[in-house]
Amino acid sequence: MTVRFPQSLARYFARKGSVTVNGVSLTVNSVDDRRFSVNLIPHTLAATNLGDLAAGSRVNLEIDLVARYVERMLSETGTGS
Repeated sequence: MTVRFPQSLARYFARKGSVTVNGVSLTVNSVDDRRFSVNLIPHTLAATNLGDLAAGSRVNLEIDLVARYVERMLSETGTGS
């Protein structure tokens, strides 16, 4: 599955990082400028609402908690944005 995200969130996505899509925690498979992809196994598709999504569906994204901690630590040291 490929998901487009707002440019303002780009710094939080990294390959092999975590993301939550519609409440389902997933591992980022790849990421580019405005999109990331995840691999979905049949069980995940059957046991979650992700199997009901169609192209263009809007989803809720939650960024990786570790990324938020890193951003906070960097901002406190004056080296973050």
